[in-house]
Amino acid sequence: MIIGLTGGIASGKSTVASMLVERGALLVDADQVAREVVMPGEPALEAIASAFGQAVIQEDGTLNRAALGEIVFKDKEKLRKLESITHPAIRERMQAQIRRYAAEQPDKLVLADIPLLYETKQEAQYEGVMVVYVPKEVQCIRLMERNHMTREQALQRISNQMDIEEKRKHADWVIDNSGSLEETKLQLDQFWQSRGLL
Repeated sequence: MIIGLTGGIASGKSTVASMLVERGALLVDADQVAREVVMPGEPALEAIASAFGQAVIQEDGTLNRAALGEIVFKDKEKLRKLESITHPAIRERMQAQIRRYAAEQPDKLVLADIPLLYETKQEAQYEGVMVVYVPKEVQCIRLMERNHMTREQALQRISNQMDIEEKRKHADWVIDNSGSLEETKLQLDQFWQSRGLL
């Protein structure tokens, strides 16, 4: 079974992914793949340098994420430009990894962790989508604490994604992660048993 895992920024998606991996799921992480496709020598990194200038490349040839973030998170047009470079490269590499896992271990749950799954219209590629949910206010507080942001900066980042309530409506499974870790674990146990996973 191959499912998509998504949620809002700072919803605790990585925590849920880890809990599922502990139960035996195989994880394909979009964030990890996103880091791989912008390594020195990768075509996507060269395309980013062409589009945004050498200021986004550090002296050692790696991507200066902070500099790039400053440019794209203030300008939706530039963010779209960056996504048009990175998303196809990420998607291609993820699909290859998913196919490999499914072929090698067909009885396992394969989890595609994709923060912008709905925004990039990938839901139809999966047998179902699990959304990790927390209310927007909780997202904001967690993001401010985790990334040392102002409320305004946190809300700006949150607004770059589809509204969490909208994602919740589209989900096949919702994991409410606004309570304790124990409560989250219980929900995942129920999901695991309902799918007949071992």
